[in-house]
Amino acid sequence: MPAPRNTATRDRHRAIIAKGRPPCALCGEPIDYTLPYMDPGEYVVDHIVPRNRGGSDTLDNKQPAHRRCNRAKSDRVDGGLVLRRSGSLARPR
Repeated sequence: MPAPRNTATRDRHRAIIAKGRPPCALCGEPIDYTLPYMDPGEYVVDHIVPRNRGGSDTLDNKQPAHRRCNRAKSDRVDGGLVLRRSGSLARPR
């Protein structure tokens, strides 16, 4: 079972990742960083290797994502195929 999360660390990591306003790491599309909580397009932090699969809660295991893309990825380690809005199944590089 993963260790409990520290909310101060979580908030600091969210701010660091959002600073450059990067696109979604899963679909490659821009993220609207002003969208409200629970909007499917809102900015969330995705664990590259999910915590329940042994991933750490460190900054190097986190990436920006849309809420909908993060939900589609679920707890897969490989990220799976996320359908890009362009219709491509390729993951961004």
